[in-house]
Amino acid sequence: MKKILMSVFMCFMAFAAWAQVERPRLVVGIVIDQMRWDYLYYYQDKYGDGGLKRLLREGFSCENQMINYVPTVTAVGHSSLYTGSAPSAHGIASNDFYLDGKRIYCCDDPNVKGVGTTSKAGNMSPKNMLGTTIGDQLRIATDFKSKVIGVALKDRASILPAGHSANAAYWYDKEVGGFITSTWYMNELPEWVKKFDKKECPKPGYDPKVHPDGVTLTFKMAEAALKNEQMGKTEGGCDMLCISVSSTDAISHRTGTWFSPGKENEEVYMTLDRDLTAFLNTLDAEVGKGNYLLFLSADHGGTHNPNTAKAHRLPGGGWDSAATLKNVNSALCAQFGVEGKFIKDAIGASLYLDHELINQNKLCYEKVKEAAIKELRKDHTLQWVVDYEKAAYAPIPEWVRERIINGYYYGRSGDIMAITHPGFFDWKVGPNDFGAQHGAWTPADTHIPLVFMGWHVKHGYTNRKTFMTDAAPTVCSMLHVEMPTACLGNPIVEITDQK
Repeated sequence: MKKILMSVFMCFMAFAAWAQVERPRLVVGIVIDQMRWDYLYYYQDKYGDGGLKRLLREGFSCENQMINYVPTVTAVGHSSLYTGSAPSAHGIASNDFYLDGKRIYCCDDPNVKGVGTTSKAGNMSPKNMLGTTIGDQLRIATDFKSKVIGVALKDRASILPAGHSANAAYWYDKEVGGFITSTWYMNELPEWVKKFDKKECPKPGYDPKVHPDGVTLTFKMAEAALKNEQMGKTEGGCDMLCISVSSTDAISHRTGTWFSPGKENEEVYMTLDRDLTAFLNTLDAEVGKGNYLLFLSADHGGTHNPNTAKAHRLPGGGWDSAATLKNVNSALCAQFGVEGKFIKDAIGASLYLDHELINQNKLCYEKVKEAAIKELRKDHTLQWVVDYEKAAYAPIPEWVRERIINGYYYGRSGDIMAITHPGFFDWKVGPNDFGAQHGAWTPADTHIPLVFMGWHVKHGYTNRKTFMTDAAPTVCSMLHVEMPTACLGNPIVEITDQK
């Protein structure tokens, strides 16, 4: 009888071991803000062997990874990457957008308070994002045993990737000189964060986002979270650490891409490569090589500055949107016999009509919109002017049309999209401006890296077109968890089907 019971017990234990879902100990997502795809290669002869080169040497690179929506900006990129979705479904229409007729910041939440700060920088949460993230789905699949933490200097770059149910999201507040969070996650900073802020962070007033040392500070904070929260060591759970490097974006906006004068962009990417090398070594030591799944991508790319482009006889320029909108509003006032600003706001290329003004004067919304589009088309800096609600029928390239549709969320996006020629910024570029810009549909803004490395990833690459919306379902497929609720993408089978 004992032998029979022992045999049954052994069979049960063997079945339980077989039935256990196989997952890595840790998933690490790294987003490099404004990293064009070609940054993987432009500085390659200057990179060390242990950072970006290691990812390409050991990992799998999607060489034709494209963003399939506009606008290509930070909040949208981070949301889309981790939800596998687009603004049309996850609702983050831009860094700023309209909600209930009022302009808001993407992470604004008046119902939460800052933790570690008394400034408005702490009144943030992911509540305006309508879909779940990889981390949310991982938490659900493990009965919320998995730890999910976001780390970035920018609030939106930490909050949106980590998702709704994250254990924590930390971002930097230069007013206090430290990493903070909000009551969405907790009521008091952990002791290790307080100690980190005191020991590692610069004095209040200094903004690390605009300096290369912001990269180092970000990775140090990520390492502190890894060690102090024992990430990758949760019993019965697979943890997730979402890291975003913000300084690459801020510096490029100020001084331009590698194509612009100066060495600022090169300096920040050399810092990135060194700090990435050190962080990968830490992961190897703390979690174990092969025990973590890592992916590196970007939220968007960046367009070369028009002044630099024109110096080499390349097309480029700027759109004096303020002057154009002033002229359009004057023409509409004359046409409809009403005083006011018919186009009340512009967020990037998205133009917002004043619906209240139109309704109060009992005007036809469609006629006003048609008249505005007609006037805008007189500005030859604009390549296309599109009615958002009629974008599906616009006489423009299909690829651009699909991106507009994917990027439109009724009530949050504007009424009209004004699209400049390739290489043109959507603001007036002065003679001494050398900063980069992004937001457009062009390859400079939409062609980004996506490299997987680590757990169950074999070395290789594909030039098949993959999309921003494909990363999340790929990770979820590998983890055997359900895709995020607003997911529009598909698993990248070259990675998921490796044996």
